[in-house]
Amino acid sequence: MRTIKVAFFSSKSYDIESFNQAFENQPDIDFQPTYFEARLSETTAELVKGHDVVCTFVNDSLDSNTLKAINALGIEHICMRCAGFNNVDLDSARALRMTVSRVPAYSPESVAEHTVALMMALNRKLHKAYNRVKDDNFSLAGLLGFDLHGKTVGVIGTGQIGLALVRILNGFGCNIICYDPNENEEVITLGGRYSSLEEIFASADVISLHCPLMSQTHHIINEHSIASMKPGVMLINTSRGGLVDTKAVIEGLKSQRIGYLGLDVYEMEGDLFFEDKSLEIIQDDVFQRLLTFPNVLITGHQGFFTNEALQKIAETTVANLIATTSGEIIAANNVL
Repeated sequence: MRTIKVAFFSSKSYDIESFNQAFENQPDIDFQPTYFEARLSETTAELVKGHDVVCTFVNDSLDSNTLKAINALGIEHICMRCAGFNNVDLDSARALRMTVSRVPAYSPESVAEHTVALMMALNRKLHKAYNRVKDDNFSLAGLLGFDLHGKTVGVIGTGQIGLALVRILNGFGCNIICYDPNENEEVITLGGRYSSLEEIFASADVISLHCPLMSQTHHIINEHSIASMKPGVMLINTSRGGLVDTKAVIEGLKSQRIGYLGLDVYEMEGDLFFEDKSLEIIQDDVFQRLLTFPNVLITGHQGFFTNEALQKIAETTVANLIATTSGEIIAANNVL
């Protein structure tokens, strides 16, 4: 029986549960996982010693120094259990002849549905209404929302998650305009229309981000793009924090150009998200400033967090582990 020793980083209880179940479904392979709560970085690289492969998540640091350190300890493959890979220095990985796999699609609906949940909660001020009713306050003053039906929603990025969102918004009866360098015919079939970023910024009542983070999209939401948006626009980001210039967004909130802000990701989330910080003093003044606005709703990168998504992530990651450690060629869209 073949043995595969896997060093998991940024591990949580739900990771352990879903992966152990996936390992049980592979009786011909002896998986020997080690689950580390620590994030992978140059300082924690020594933990990979004795393992065949590492499995990492969105906030692990896979920069050049980290890659060199784990490669020196025998690691030739990095198995990402997420879709995003902006935290990996791919050029260094290639130079070291290391392969990197990922989970390009797990449950697009999970993130798309969370996106709509943020839209609806912000619009109908459900977070405020919930707290009011708990205090026996049933006043409707200040809770006025708007019909999403008939509104123009700009979707930036129409990969599988963006497409899933378009499908939902079509059901709401929205006017959907999209931007993506690679147009998807199914988006058009669903009633979406491709346009320029400039048109989206100028005409959308709601803007939702679903593009990957790369040099071309870094701070795609910035001082200039915000200035061209409709006053009172709703901005939603469930993709990657670096798509948004947070300081520019704060100015947009202060000027009321941005009327609603929903975030499931944050540019500096690596020091905050996925951890319990309730007994600590948060040192990130920018994040703390965001929390002072009554029209801002932030969740801690939970868009992916459904039973179906966790199962699919584990299944695809385990398939990638098996393929790469046996020298097989796995699906091209799983390898970077």
